[in-house]
Amino acid sequence: MADEHTSSFYDDNAATYASRQRTLPVRRLDAFLLMLPPGAAILDLGCGGGQDSAYMLSKGFDVTPIDGSPAIAKQAEAFLGRPVTVLRFEDLDEDEVFDGVWAEASLLHVPRANLPEVLERIRMALRPGGTFHATFKAGEAEGHDGFGRYYNYPSAELLSEMLSNGGWHNIVISEGDGTGYDGKPARWLAVRTQK
Repeated sequence: MADEHTSSFYDDNAATYASRQRTLPVRRLDAFLLMLPPGAAILDLGCGGGQDSAYMLSKGFDVTPIDGSPAIAKQAEAFLGRPVTVLRFEDLDEDEVFDGVWAEASLLHVPRANLPEVLERIRMALRPGGTFHATFKAGEAEGHDGFGRYYNYPSAELLSEMLSNGGWHNIVISEGDGTGYDGKPARWLAVRTQK
């Protein structure tokens, strides 16, 4: 579960955060969608303001957006014009319902110790052969940013080990430089793998 400071940040800054100028990760979205059948069922896990969900919906996919912050979910609902479920990652309890799970810059707030369990919940929610995408800020040790938000800051090696031990297949982890909401440079890890 995200710590109190992290949860408070999203609840207190929901409107600003959800409506910020953000470049859609179109290359990652398209690569993910190419791995799914047309009209596939997708879970947008930690949907934020809903922009990624809107893109996937526009491509004809059946998207279920969820977010752990009630205030952020309300913003996403207004943007998407459809319900957004409020659910924490640790409470995900679905069995082979989705063809794909999209977790762009959301699982990075899960405490490292809880990450294997959350990854297993995601794996259970996927149908056999389903595709999972996630991005993380890279690092060596857990920590907090200037806003007080918790980050698990994994290395590519740690993620690869967690996923392999969790029974995932075709694990691809790419690295790239970018920024986050705080505007500071960050090394990002993009993970794509299959059940």
